[in-house]
Amino acid sequence: MTISDHAAAVPVIPELSTAAKKQLDADIAALAAGAARWTRTSLPDRAELLRGVHASVGAQAENWANTAAAIKGLDADSPLVGEEWMSGPYAVLSSLAVLVETVDALAGGHSPLEKLALGTAPGGRVTVPVLPHTRYEPLLLQGFHGEVWLEPGISATQAAGEAGLGELTPALSGGVGLVLGAGNITSIPPLDVLYQIVAHNRAALLKLNPVMQGMMAVYQAALHPLIEAGMLRIVQGGAAEGSYLAQHDGIGHVHITGSAATHDAIVWGSGAARSANKKAATPVLKKPITSELGGVSPIILVPGAWSKADLRYQAEHVATQRLHNGGYNCIAGQIVVLSSDWPQKAAFLVELRAALERAPRRPAWYPGSDDRVAQAQKAYPKAQRLAGGTRLLVDVQADDDASQIEGTEAFSPVLGVVEVAGTGQAYLDAAVAMVNADFLGTLGANVLIDPRERKRLGAGFDTAIAALRYGSIAINTWTGFAFLSAAASWGAFPGHRLDDVQSGIGVVHNALLLDHTERTVVTGPFRPFPRSVAGGEFALFPKPPWFVTARSAATTGRRLTEFAQKPSWWKIPPIFVSAFRA
Repeated sequence: MTISDHAAAVPVIPELSTAAKKQLDADIAALAAGAARWTRTSLPDRAELLRGVHASVGAQAENWANTAAAIKGLDADSPLVGEEWMSGPYAVLSSLAVLVETVDALAGGHSPLEKLALGTAPGGRVTVPVLPHTRYEPLLLQGFHGEVWLEPGISATQAAGEAGLGELTPALSGGVGLVLGAGNITSIPPLDVLYQIVAHNRAALLKLNPVMQGMMAVYQAALHPLIEAGMLRIVQGGAAEGSYLAQHDGIGHVHITGSAATHDAIVWGSGAARSANKKAATPVLKKPITSELGGVSPIILVPGAWSKADLRYQAEHVATQRLHNGGYNCIAGQIVVLSSDWPQKAAFLVELRAALERAPRRPAWYPGSDDRVAQAQKAYPKAQRLAGGTRLLVDVQADDDASQIEGTEAFSPVLGVVEVAGTGQAYLDAAVAMVNADFLGTLGANVLIDPRERKRLGAGFDTAIAALRYGSIAINTWTGFAFLSAAASWGAFPGHRLDDVQSGIGVVHNALLLDHTERTVVTGPFRPFPRSVAGGEFALFPKPPWFVTARSAATTGRRLTEFAQKPSWWKIPPIFVSAFRA
């Protein structure tokens, strides 16, 4: 099985000029000096620096969102610009706020978990509540909950004592790390940089993905306090710069958000040598590497008695999971798993096709997108082109080979449907077993279930969730929401190796600085308000602003970002007014 590259195939790497090498050498030397100073920087001073970054990100928020929208070819007045507010400056501001809180707690001699009520999950796991986290979130995100599950065997006492990671040993330097930035979501490179600095005491050299070269000035301004402190340098470049930096003696660690193909080129080399090096277990990279590499994310629909409004709403939910950001998300839902025995299966598929048709169209802005859609069409000739041919729905039949769509990350507007026999617990257990065994990667899985059916399944549902081997699991929401949850951890399920990297190794975000994280589990309301109340969920949350069909998403995203800049109870009503116009 393979993951498709998020851009083009990895090219033959050219040689850098002497001048380019000297400049990168100078950047690394400056960062080494910064990392040494960092070991002498007190925790209160570190928290103050992060507050300065929060202010500078806030000052750049509008420029940030507009620049990202322009890179992606969005009209300035499109509701889709809301995605750029929420997955850009809003995500970074929210994370910074929790990081400041965590470092402040440690500076005062307290565990970041001291005031949290830890829980338990199947298998004796300890859970850490991460949503709601702030005093505003019970109202602002009513109906949503999230927790981080720690690895089995980690006690609550151990969790509290080890929370803090590198900030527990601030005098121990992590040296200089290379961050190979993502090319799709604009908050990813800054969040990866912040995690290197705060969690690992590591100065960061951020190399931007060429697709994001237009964000250079925004990042330089937004992250200026880190640059001034000697903890960050930002450079442009392609494979030549990336290869030179990864192999540089002054770089002690590499982190990449991208594709498995690029990861393997860095670790094992390019061309014919790659397979030989893998077989001999002799990586060309002689330093640690962590990664977030995407995969094939399932959307498991548990059969129940859904109303027509439920069918339409959840079809839009599924379309959002595939089409957010044009389909260019590592966590995009790629395959819908349906029960072949669900009486409403056909009705749902009708609604799904309609949702894919009516979702706003946008440019295929990420390199190679059209080629990847064409490859999927070639593999499944009977797949249906929708929205003027820009989207592909692959309804995998019994006589089709499902391995292509189950084993290749589409990274484009391609959505698959596969069926599993059964109903109730038997269906859910079979669906979980199938996605664990057959779907590439372990970054995220989504489960949609009517609350009445979940109640009926009882402990069996919880056991099934525990059996899902994914780093993020979303129940009646999207795993992209876990990405936006500042206190949550983000990354693949633990256990991947360099020679079978799947969705990657390690975690990022994780603003509570938890150790031994296994997964994040987030839960949302099955229905939006007011139908949620009629259904017994008592959640006052409307259609989420990240839905691709949310007409007021741009205004809501901007208001959420303004709230994250300077939270206030007075800012919440305008957010709700906008959100309810979705």
